[in-house]
Amino acid sequence: MAGTILNSSQLLVKYGFIKSDVKHLYKYDEKQEFYVRKDVKEGEKTYDPKHADEERDEEASLFMGNTYTDTGFPKTVKRFRLVQEAFNMSLENLYFWTLNHLRHEMGLPNVIKVTDMFSASENSAFFGQSAQRLSIQEDRASSFLRGISELVKTLFQIVRELRLLDERLEVYRDWKKSKSADATLKGIFSDFAENKGGQMQPGSIYHLANQVGYAVLPDLFFNTIVYDKDDVDKVVDALGFNQNVKTVLKRKLYQFVVWVQKTQEELEARRKFQIKYLRQHYITIKMYMTWVKPYLKHIRRLTMNEKQLDGPDIISSFETSTTEIEIIAYLDGKNGVNPCALVTYEFNTRPVMQYTQEYHRGPVHIGRGTMTLRAYAWTKHEIAMYKKMKDNEDLELLTMVDDQLKSAMELLGDDLMKYIKEAEGKLSSEEDAAKSEAPTRKEKLEPITSDQDVFGPIVNIFKGFVEIGGLFVPSAFKSQPKKKDGLAEPSSSARKAAIKTSIFVIWNVYKNYKKANGMLAW
Repeated sequence: MAGTILNSSQLLVKYGFIKSDVKHLYKYDEKQEFYVRKDVKEGEKTYDPKHADEERDEEASLFMGNTYTDTGFPKTVKRFRLVQEAFNMSLENLYFWTLNHLRHEMGLPNVIKVTDMFSASENSAFFGQSAQRLSIQEDRASSFLRGISELVKTLFQIVRELRLLDERLEVYRDWKKSKSADATLKGIFSDFAENKGGQMQPGSIYHLANQVGYAVLPDLFFNTIVYDKDDVDKVVDALGFNQNVKTVLKRKLYQFVVWVQKTQEELEARRKFQIKYLRQHYITIKMYMTWVKPYLKHIRRLTMNEKQLDGPDIISSFETSTTEIEIIAYLDGKNGVNPCALVTYEFNTRPVMQYTQEYHRGPVHIGRGTMTLRAYAWTKHEIAMYKKMKDNEDLELLTMVDDQLKSAMELLGDDLMKYIKEAEGKLSSEEDAAKSEAPTRKEKLEPITSDQDVFGPIVNIFKGFVEIGGLFVPSAFKSQPKKKDGLAEPSSSARKAAIKTSIFVIWNVYKNYKKANGMLAW
């Protein structure tokens, strides 16, 4: 199912809100940070909507009877809904009153904003302001994305040039070790250094070989091995050939040795410069990615929601807007389970621009507001997974740039990271660590002190008693929660205690808001 758009039920399964009787079919992938099926091949992601532990909303109808629909929210044991429609009153009061009541009076100080979406009709004043701001953000983001694309394209050229330099330098580094390397360098010298532009130059080895008396010169040049320019005279004088041939041979060998030394120094310097330039280039790409991500996030938030625009509450010719806000308020609970209140606000409003102060002109929302409170008992991991589920589309947008660089790195292979580590000076230290033996690394991580040497046998005896006692009294010696799929699973009693607190909180928020605003309450 890779590459397909998941519906709300499948997203619940993907991020761990799965029915208990089928949860064994899935496992948590720590690398990708979401759940995958155990019985499918690697790379495939199959999520059955029926496996979602999803809330079903009951809506009564006089003609159709009671109908149940999936809400896209995890299943909850208690839910309260409040609908308020008022004119000549700001609906921001509904949000900020409940937010402050949750934080201060109800003791849930940790608040996470999960959703904040706004849509306005095409002919409204808000739409024009939002479109203007959106175009500015899109222009800035597109300029950064173009820069990243050009930098990634140049990255391929830099790595390719470094690969060619390494191939050439490998011959130079093996020059004094291998006769084949010496013959290869002499071939490069005679083909490129002496013959420029693909034409045989006068005075080159092969040009002189065409003259009478110098036919043996190429054989002598390739078979006479000299590694130091000071040894050229000594080696050549020992050969049994005429003086003219030996004189030309000395000149060619001397030029070759000097050429090898100078070109190796030049290539080494060029390689160092290219590696530093590659690191600077890579850092620039990462910096551009850091800069562009806020713009992409702003674009996502400024873009109107298509579902809201297609809904019946927004008419293009009316001055209407729709706002959806969702927050999670929670308390750091005991045993890793947190009482959570998930509050969802839906505003169908008519925005009116008016002066709220002498120097400030801002919108006042008038219309209908719906607040839904749900009670949950979640761990920190479950809260984070729910946040990721709601941010799924935003995460895909923000990881678009990361995927571009990731795909480039995969195409370049391990050479890119090898060169970057070499530029940062990490390559040599990692190679030294790899060469070290395993016992040595273990001793460094877990040093044995003198006290442990003396009291080690006594400590081991008491450890044995603790292990034996744990068999008879597990609760006294095993306080850690059980782990399921690599994650700590809290006890059912801890969840029950947390859910009671959550129900108490949402009921009081619901009741107190109605009392504070003169509504019917009991």
